[in-house]
Amino acid sequence: MKKFASLMLVAVLALSVMAGCSQKTSGTVTTDGSTSMEKVIGALGEAFMEQNGGVTFTYNPTGSGSGIQAVLEGRCDIGLSSRNLKEEESAQGLTGTVLAYDGIAVIVNPDNPVSDLDVDTIAKIFTGEITNWKDAGGHDAEIVLIGREAGSGTRDGFESITGTADNCQYRQELTSTGDVITAVSQNPDAIGYASLASVKDTVRAVTVGGVAPTEDAVKDGSYVIQRPFVLVTKTDTPLSEQAQKFFDFATSPDAAELISGAGAVAAN
Repeated sequence: MKKFASLMLVAVLALSVMAGCSQKTSGTVTTDGSTSMEKVIGALGEAFMEQNGGVTFTYNPTGSGSGIQAVLEGRCDIGLSSRNLKEEESAQGLTGTVLAYDGIAVIVNPDNPVSDLDVDTIAKIFTGEITNWKDAGGHDAEIVLIGREAGSGTRDGFESITGTADNCQYRQELTSTGDVITAVSQNPDAIGYASLASVKDTVRAVTVGGVAPTEDAVKDGSYVIQRPFVLVTKTDTPLSEQAQKFFDFATSPDAAELISGAGAVAAN
């Protein structure tokens, strides 16, 4: 009888442990927003799932404006924005927490001989004051301007820093960082901008005022075209247990190496 009771106790303890583990590790964390944050959020999400077996992490790359709206409407746990929140967004009950800083690279086709542009020249190019590459140190060819759609955090950051808001004369306004890179890579006369973390060898990033868009230059502020990567949450609504756990992990010093490996500069 004692032996049977002991076996029953072991079985109950085993079931309790299993139930505890299941409760601790199950759940879903949903994120939505900036396409520029894909590499950073992907690296963090993958590491988080490895450390928390049974948790599902999702990322919906819809753009900063859409991600902010998704949080506001309760369609995701955490929004992703590659710009700071606007006053009216904060007033709606949202909080932005800076996760990292990212350089916005000004990109040209590899066949373009132009290697350096200052901010003033970049502004004149994108507002249409300079329309031919020969006036910026390049070939005699019409400049083709490629940019992001309205609401994009990358566009907002680029236009704010260069003083070109609402004045850029884009030939194409595309809905993702990847699309901008592809468009520039396919047109020798094109110029665009993209998150430093996303730049591929199919395009070339020019130096800005002689400074290359590198992690160190973003960190020390010498590369001036940069913006924050922001986690957006509801101010007065607690996150779920697993979403809070991811938030704490992503903003901790432990995540700095992952963020750096994805091409951005950790805020912590």
